[in-house]
Amino acid sequence: MASIQRRRGQKATVYPFKTVLDRRGQATRVADENTPIRVVAAFIPERSSRAELAGQQQIQIVKMIVRHDIPNFELWAQVEWDGSRWDVVTPPAYHHGTRHTRHLTVSLRRRPLPAAP
Repeated sequence: MASIQRRRGQKATVYPFKTVLDRRGQATRVADENTPIRVVAAFIPERSSRAELAGQQQIQIVKMIVRHDIPNFELWAQVEWDGSRWDVVTPPAYHHGTRHTRHLTVSLRRRPLPAAP
C-alpha cells in the first residue's frame, strides 16, 4: 500500500540510465530504452514559462513523487508522462518513512519539442 498521492497518481514510464562507451571509449550515461519501468506517481507543477516569440524556448518543470526502489533512476534517466518525454534535472531525494510511505521526489523538465520545418 502506497501513500494516497501515489496510489491515486498517474501512470508514467521511467527509462533508467545505463552506461555505454562512446566512439572515443569514454563511459557516458544514456536513457535505457530497452528496460522501461512502469510506475504510478504523483506530479506537482513547479514552474513554467511559455514561448511567446519565435526562437524562444518553453520551459516546464514538475516534481514527481514515486516509489523509492527504482534502479538507476538518477540524472540522465528519462520519464514518459502526459504524452511527453521529461529529463531528470535534480538528483532524487529519498524520503524515509514507513514501508508504505517512503518515496523519492525528483524534478523533471519537459524535453523541447522538435522544431517545425
